Amino acid sequence: MEQRSFRQWIMEMRESRTLVVIVVTVALFVDCILNTVIAPILPTIHGKENTSVTSNSSAVSDYSFLFNLSLYNNSSEGIYQEQNVSRTQGSGIDGECHDQGKDNLHGENLKIGLLLSFKGMVQIVANPIVGKITDKFGYDAPLLVGFAVVFTSTLMWALVEEYVFLYVARGFQGIGSSLTTVPGLALLANIYPDDSERAKVMAIANSGLAVGALVGAPFGSLMNGFLGKSSAFFVIAAVTLLDGALRLCILKPKFSPGSIPATPYRTLLADPYILVTVVGYFLTKLSSGILQATVPIRMLEHMCAPSYQLGLAFVPALLTSILTLNGFAILSLKWGRWLCLMLGLIFQGIGVICFPLAKNIFGLIGPSIVLGIGFSLVGASVVPMMAFLIDLRHTSVYGGIYAIMDSALCLGFAIGPLFGGAIANAIGFTWVMVILCVLLITYAPLFSLLRNVPGKDEKKPILNHEEMPEETKPDDH
Repeated sequence: MEQRSFRQWIMEMRESRTLVVIVVTVALFVDCILNTVIAPILPTIHGKENTSVTSNSSAVSDYSFLFNLSLYNNSSEGIYQEQNVSRTQGSGIDGECHDQGKDNLHGENLKIGLLLSFKGMVQIVANPIVGKITDKFGYDAPLLVGFAVVFTSTLMWALVEEYVFLYVARGFQGIGSSLTTVPGLALLANIYPDDSERAKVMAIANSGLAVGALVGAPFGSLMNGFLGKSSAFFVIAAVTLLDGALRLCILKPKFSPGSIPATPYRTLLADPYILVTVVGYFLTKLSSGILQATVPIRMLEHMCAPSYQLGLAFVPALLTSILTLNGFAILSLKWGRWLCLMLGLIFQGIGVICFPLAKNIFGLIGPSIVLGIGFSLVGASVVPMMAFLIDLRHTSVYGGIYAIMDSALCLGFAIGPLFGGAIANAIGFTWVMVILCVLLITYAPLFSLLRNVPGKDEKKPILNHEEMPEETKPDDH
C-alpha cells in the first residue's frame, strides 16, 4: 500500500503544472546565478596563480570590489579593464578619479575575459542542436541531462583552479544552460496553451533569471571573501540538487518522440514577424551588454566613484524589472504585446540617453529605473510572443524558436561587452549612448508589424477587424 501510494504521489506530481513552473523557475535561477557568481571569484583564482607578482591577500583586496559589476554578463572584459585601471591609480576606495591604464587589457585580463565569454560561444553552438533534440524527443530527457551537466559544472568550479579545467567547466555550463533554457521554456509553452496563462507563467520564470542576475555577483563576492571560493559553488550545487530532485519527480527519464513535425530553422528565420521580434530582443541584450562594459568606466573617469559603487548603477534596473515583470505580463494582454515591445525599446532608448547626464551615483538611479522598465516590458512580452507566433504561423513545437531566442540573448551579451568599451574609447561614452538611443527608438516602430499577424493560411495581414466575423477576430499581440 505504501509503495502504491508513493507511485500515486509521483503521478500526481507529474500532472502538476504549478510544480513544472517552480522547477523551470528554479532552474533558470540556478543557471543565472552560476553565470554571475563567477565574475568576482575568477580574478582571485588568477591571483593565486600569480603569487610571485601579487600575494593572495592583496589579490582578494584588489578584486573584491568587483562583486557587483557583472550582473548578467557573458563576456565581462570591461570589468577587468576597470580592475587594471584601479590597480594603476590605487584601490579606488577613496573616490579618486582614474584616467590612466585603460589600454592595458592584455595578458591576465584577456585570459579572464575569454574564459567568461566561452560559455556564450558554446551556448550559441549548442542551442540549435538542443532545439532539434527537444522538438524530436520531447522536453523530459534534455531537462534531466541538463541537470546533470549543470551539477557537474558547478562541482568543477568548486574543486578545480587550473585554467584548462575551468574552460571545461565553463563549456559544460554553456551546454547545461542550453539544456535548461530551451526545453524549459518550450515545456511551459506546451503545457500552458492558453495565451493569458502562458504570459503569466513565463513572467514568473523570467523572474528567476532576474533574481539570479541580482544576487549572483554579491553572493559570490561575500562567500569568496569569508568562506573561500568553493563555498559559493557548493551552495549552488545544493540548490541544483534540490531542483534535480524536483525534475525527477515531474519528468520521465526517457525520450518521448513528438507526433508533430517541427518547423525547420530556415523557415523560422525567414518568417518576418519572428525576425522582427528576435532582432528587437537582440538589441535589448546588446544595449545591456554595452552599458555593463562602459558605465563603470564612466563612473571611474567622470564621477570619481568609489570602487564599491561601480556595480550599484544596475541594481535599480534589476529591482524594477523584478517588481514589474508580472504586472507588465498582465498589461501586455490588454495593451497588446506589440505595444509593450515598442514601449520597451523606447523606454530603453530614453534611459540610455540619460546616462551621460548623470554627475554622480544618485544621478544614475533615474536612468537605471527607466531602463529597468524597458527591460521588463520586453521581457514580459517577448517569450510568450514567440510561442504565440509559433502557434499562429507554424506547428506548435517550441524547441526551435526558444533556441533562436536564447542564441540572440547570448549573441547580444557577447558582442555588447566585447566591443562596447572599445567603441567608447574611440568616440566617447556620450556618442555611444546617442547612437544606441537612436538605434533603439528607430527600431521600436517595427514592432507595430506584430499588431495584426496573419495566420499560416492567410495571404495578408488582417487590417480591418470590423469586416471579420466576431469569432474569428484576432487579438492584438
